[in-house]
Amino acid sequence: MADNKKTEAANIQFKKAQRAEEGKKAMAEYESAAVALRAKTERLKALRLEKEAADGTTPEAPAVAKPKPAKKAKAKPASLSGWMKDQADGGRNN
Repeated sequence: MADNKKTEAANIQFKKAQRAEEGKKAMAEYESAAVALRAKTERLKALRLEKEAADGTTPEAPAVAKPKPAKKAKAKPASLSGWMKDQADGGRNN
């Protein structure tokens, strides 16, 4: 029994160390991918700016959307018959 507990404890320690090592590898890969992405983005931006300068064009500013007018709230009818009439007038047929 004691050997079994020692073996189990050793396996647990080994698995922890293995997970820690895999985590370090994964973080290194993630960070290197992020650095490569930033470098690629910078390179493409420089190419785009160079092309725009050669063409004499500048990027257009996005159009500003006009605010939509606020919807007017309908006056709520005070009675059931008024509500039913509004529903029928609104195209609701139940």
